[in-house]
Amino acid sequence: MTTPSDSGSGLLDPGLDAIMSERRQLIGVAYRLLGSLADAEDVVQETYTRWYAMSRERQEAVASPGGWLTKVASRICLDLLRSARVRRESYVGEWIPEPLPGPAEWVDGRSGAATATADPADRVTLDESITMAFLVVLESMTPAERVAFILHDVFRYSFAEVADIVGRTPAACRQLASSARRRVRDSAAPATPAAQQAGIVRDFKQAWEAKDLTALIGLLDPDALATGDGGGRVAASLHPVAGGPQIARGLIDIVGRVPDLVFLERTVNGRPGLVAQRDGATFGVFAFDVVGDRIKSIWAVRNPEKLRPWTTGRHPRAATPAKGS
Repeated sequence: MTTPSDSGSGLLDPGLDAIMSERRQLIGVAYRLLGSLADAEDVVQETYTRWYAMSRERQEAVASPGGWLTKVASRICLDLLRSARVRRESYVGEWIPEPLPGPAEWVDGRSGAATATADPADRVTLDESITMAFLVVLESMTPAERVAFILHDVFRYSFAEVADIVGRTPAACRQLASSARRRVRDSAAPATPAAQQAGIVRDFKQAWEAKDLTALIGLLDPDALATGDGGGRVAASLHPVAGGPQIARGLIDIVGRVPDLVFLERTVNGRPGLVAQRDGATFGVFAFDVVGDRIKSIWAVRNPEKLRPWTTGRHPRAATPAKGS
């Protein structure tokens, strides 16, 4: 982004640092609302474009620039969410939120090797509101529910502030957030310790590599659901596959058809996951929902457009779930 300068003076805008520091917050809000890092970055770019399109006088009249930026970004996201329902009717197959690498799994675009040296402020903070299971539940909400819930419950904005963004009364926004909260609560399962999750995913990886059908079935919940997203660009199941045995057979079929796959244990949206590589290129990213000692859900993202953070070293700006200034 071009650095704006003082009108007529050529000096840097003295408020630039404060304005740009909000970028982390905005990316965090937009990613949670849209489930797409690429779309979130576009939203933030558009938000800043609108800020700098205003005169200096109008900018100085804004009591809380951070609040203004969040309001504008959220409204843009709300419009995108409303249109996304129409756009996704033409999406080929299932749509899965874009998976995010963990802190140590960003790909160095220069060497192609994983690096943990990137500034932590350049990564979306991973917490319960960023897991794949949580993002999938958000997809079941109406746009207004999603915005009200994320802004109030995750980023701690008041219902009065949310009402100004959504265009409804504070009481209506309270009801929207309550409805969204019920959806999250109804879908929630008892938390499985992270170490246990990692062990189960590791066992799953080893069984998959060994084409051990019995072991795979034993690691999958009998009612497990596997969802793939190829976006019509690469091969992927057009519909979710239900049932542990059916999923296990499908997984073995994949390694049979693509025998040179290499599986790497990686953090995906803050949870233990797997990355499949072929000849050094990312073939797919697999996120898991582990309940107890079984895998309840698998999300397999193969759409190349959603794998860019795993292949090109694109580092998103971070955002912590705390209210902006």
